[in-house]
Amino acid sequence: MNDILVLYYSRNGHTAQLARLIARGIEEVPGMRARLRQVPPVAPVTETAQPPVPDEGAPYATRQDLADCSGLALGSPTRFGNMAAPLKYFLDSTGAEWASGVLVGKPAAVFTSTSTMHGGQESTLLTMALPLLHHGMLLLGIPFTEPALTATQSGGSPYGASHVAGPRGENAISEHERELSRALGRRLAETARKLAAGA
Repeated sequence: MNDILVLYYSRNGHTAQLARLIARGIEEVPGMRARLRQVPPVAPVTETAQPPVPDEGAPYATRQDLADCSGLALGSPTRFGNMAAPLKYFLDSTGAEWASGVLVGKPAAVFTSTSTMHGGQESTLLTMALPLLHHGMLLLGIPFTEPALTATQSGGSPYGASHVAGPRGENAISEHERELSRALGRRLAETARKLAAGA
């Protein structure tokens, strides 16, 4: 397996942009491919189902995507310092994968987008990390050997890639945010490749 699953929920497109940058970093590693997938929104009325194919963007994820991947990048916008409900809903459906150990030993990373600089980026990254640890995944962050991590005036954290979108979503992804997203993708792919070679 040389596919890295980049799985995300994005409401206004900023998290999806980060996902594409992480995917680009993954594919900079020879022999590695990114598989972009999103989760559907959660309907307030539970009887309402989303169509099986989204109107735009990446296909919806299936639990088979988890089994098929050699690593996982997980992303969500911040909701009150936490991951968004659609991503949590998807993760809550992975009990069978947890019981069978489908993700055990695979590398993982997390990413997020917030409206403001102090809108809960690091707490959101940590909330996404917790279920991955329960799944037995090997959690990766961004080391301070990446110069952009020290230089950034916007997003970027040792816990994962991030973006400050602005109160109305007016901020483009900064150059440092781009660099850190791609660096996280490369690190994830390089780790997955090394683990596969040692297996």
